Amino acid sequence: MSYRVRPLALLSSVVVWALLGVALAQGLVIEVASSPPEYVSGGDARLLVHVPETVSLDRVSVWAGTREVTAAFGRAAAGYALEGVVDGLPLGDTTITAFAGPHKAQLTLTNHPITGPMFAGPKQQPFMCATEAHRATVMLGEVLDADCSLATRVDFLYLSDANGLQPYDPAGPRPADMTTVTLADGSEADFVVRWERGTINRFIYSIAMLSPVGRSVEEPDLSGWNRRLVYSFQGGVGIGRYQGGPSRGSMLPLPLLEAGYAVAYSTGTKTGEHYDLILGGETALMVKDRFVTAYGIPDYTVGVGGSGGGIQQYVYAQNHPTLLDAAIPQYAYPDMVTQTIHVGDCELLERWFDAKVAEDPASRWANWEERTLVQGMAAWNDLENAYLGGAPGLSECVNGWRGLSPLALNPRFGTAPGITPEQQATTHWTHFEDAVNVYGRRDDGYARSTWDNVGVQYGLKALVDGALAPEEFLDLNAFVGGWKDQAEMVQEGCPFIEQLCQDPERFDPWSARNMNLSADGVTPAPRTEADPGAIAAVLGSGLYYRGELSIPAIDWRNYRERELDMHNTVQSFATRQRIRDAGYPEENMVIWFTDIVPGEARFDQTMLAFEVIDEWMANLAADPSLSVAAARPARAVDSCFDARGELIYAGADAWAGVLDDGPAGPCAERFRVFSTSRVVAGGPITGDVFKCSLQSVDEAIARGVYGAWQPSAEHVARLKEIFPTGVCDYEQPGVAF
Repeated sequence: MSYRVRPLALLSSVVVWALLGVALAQGLVIEVASSPPEYVSGGDARLLVHVPETVSLDRVSVWAGTREVTAAFGRAAAGYALEGVVDGLPLGDTTITAFAGPHKAQLTLTNHPITGPMFAGPKQQPFMCATEAHRATVMLGEVLDADCSLATRVDFLYLSDANGLQPYDPAGPRPADMTTVTLADGSEADFVVRWERGTINRFIYSIAMLSPVGRSVEEPDLSGWNRRLVYSFQGGVGIGRYQGGPSRGSMLPLPLLEAGYAVAYSTGTKTGEHYDLILGGETALMVKDRFVTAYGIPDYTVGVGGSGGGIQQYVYAQNHPTLLDAAIPQYAYPDMVTQTIHVGDCELLERWFDAKVAEDPASRWANWEERTLVQGMAAWNDLENAYLGGAPGLSECVNGWRGLSPLALNPRFGTAPGITPEQQATTHWTHFEDAVNVYGRRDDGYARSTWDNVGVQYGLKALVDGALAPEEFLDLNAFVGGWKDQAEMVQEGCPFIEQLCQDPERFDPWSARNMNLSADGVTPAPRTEADPGAIAAVLGSGLYYRGELSIPAIDWRNYRERELDMHNTVQSFATRQRIRDAGYPEENMVIWFTDIVPGEARFDQTMLAFEVIDEWMANLAADPSLSVAAARPARAVDSCFDARGELIYAGADAWAGVLDDGPAGPCAERFRVFSTSRVVAGGPITGDVFKCSLQSVDEAIARGVYGAWQPSAEHVARLKEIFPTGVCDYEQPGVAF
C-alpha cells in the first residue's frame, strides 16, 4: 500500500490561498481548520466558512448532514468568515453544507474513532498499556479498555521558585513559592499552566499552555497564549508494542511555556516507543486536531525535537503538509530506515577489526583512529572503552550504536513492560515487524527486511586513496560477512543479556552468533540480501524521506564528534543533499552547529532558533507572495557557534566543501564532517541506497573503480570469489525489487 501524499497536498500555501481566493469570488468555501477533511477524529472538528464580501454573515446557515449547526459559528478572528466547532459527528462520512442566498458549498468530513486507526493500518498486537509509574508521570488513572484508554484530565500546575512545576489547586490559597511570568503585553501574572492529558490513537497525549487568569476546566484561558503551537517530538529507538513512558521535559518545556507557546505532545510521536512513522504521522494529525478543535487556530505550528524527534519533523512535513508550518529538527537524521543501512555494518566491521587485533596485537586496527578509514565515522584512541575494561580506544560504532543492530534486526531480542512469557516468545522483535504494515510479511511469518550488503566493497575509498593495502581490502571484504536470516537468529549474549555475563564464553558484543561468517577462514563469508518487495515498499511509503521540504527548517546540533555520539554531523548534509536532489530549494533548510567542551554543560541554541523561525514566519505572513527561501530573515543562514553560543561565522559559504569539491568554508574548516561505511564504499552522501546496482568485477576494473590499483590475476580471481554476482555500481540508481 502506498502512503504518498496526494498531488493537491504538494501545492504551496501561496497556491492554495490563490485557489481559495478564486473560489471565494465565486461563492462560499468550507475549510476544516483542525485536520484534513478525510482525517477528522474524536467526533468534532473546527471549521471555517469563507463568505463572499457581498454576502452578510448573518445570512449564512451551516448544516452537518440534516442537523443545523449554525449556532456553533461566530465571526472568525481573521478574514471574512464564520468559525465554529461541529461536534457529535458519527463515525464515517458527514456532509457539511453551507447556504447563503443563492450560494451553496459542501464538504465531506470523514470521522474516525479517537482510538484509531485512520490510515496507518491494522493495530499492533500485542500492545501493552503504560505502567502505573508511567501513568503517574502524567497523573493519569486506571486503564479503561483494551485500547489502553485513560480518562482525560485537565489540571493546573504552578511554577515554584525552588521546585519546578507543582500541582496547583485553583480553589486553594496562592502558594507562597509561586513565581510570576511576564506576558506579551508586558504585564505580570502568576506562572500557572493548564495541562490536559489523555489518550489519542492508544498513546498518551499532552497539551500545555499558560493559564494566567482563568482556571476553568471547561473554558480554556487563552490570554497567555502567543497564538503559536509547538509540537514537541521526542526521540529514542523503539520497536513498538508499548503505549509509552511520557517525558515531562518534552511535555512541559518551561522556556517555551514562559514565552507563551502552547505545547502538544504524544508518546505516539516518541521514537523511543516505536519507529512506525506512518502511525506516528497519524497520531500527530490526531493530536493537532484535538488542539485546534479545543483551543483554536494557531498562527502557525512549529515542530521541535531531537534525534528521532528531528526525523519526524522532516518526514511528517513531507507526508502531511498541513501538520507543520516550520521545523526545528535537533541533531536529526533524514529518516530512520536509511540509518539501518550503515549502522547494520558497524558490528560486522568491529568484529573484523577486533579479530585482527586478537590475532596480532600490533595490528594497525589496534589504532582505533584507523578504523575511520573503513567505517567513515569518528574513532579516537584516548577515550575509555567499557567493553575493553576501560582501556583506551573507542569508535562511534561502539559508543553510539552498539546494541542497536540486535534491537532492529534480531526477532529474538527485545521486550515490552508487562509482556507475558507466551507473548514474548511468539513476538518478532524487530524494526521491520514494528512497521510491518509498510514492509509486508514473508510467507514464513517474518516481516520483510530491507538490509542488504551484497556487492558492497567496504573500504573502497581508502583503497583508492592508498590508505588501505589491496591485501587488507580483500581480507576485509572476504570475511566481514553479513547478518543471518531472521528465522536463523538466536537470542543475544553478554552484555545484552546481563545474567549471561557470568560466563566469559557468552561475551558477544558484536552479535557474532547472528552473523554469516566464513566456515573455514578461507571461503568468503556470505553477504545478506534484502527480502523481495521490502525496499520497493519502504521507498513508496512515508517511512523514507525523499527530500521534500516546503517549510522553513533550522537544523541545529551540538558538535559531538569528539564524544563519539551517535548524532553524527554528516546527517545534516545527507538531508540537504536529498532536498537538492528532490528539486526543493536548499535555502529552506538552515544548518547550525554549536561547539562543545567535553565534560562541560552544552549550550543550547534552540530558543534562538525559535526567535529566527518567528521572524521567518512573520515575513511569510506579511507577504504571502514570497517563497520560503525569499522570506528568510538575515539570521536564517548557515552558521556555526562556539561553545558559549557566540557566533563564529554566518553565511551561504559556511559549509562550502562538504557537498562540493571546493575549498572548505569557515564552518566546515572548524568542524570536521565525518562519513559512513557506505560512503567510504563508494555510495552517495544521501545514504539511501538500500541495495546497489551491480557491475561485474571485470567491468569495475575496466572503469577504474580501484584507482591506481591494477589487480593481478590472483587478485581478480579472489574478487570474483568474494563478489560472485558483482560489485556495487553507485553511479546507477539503487535497486528496489
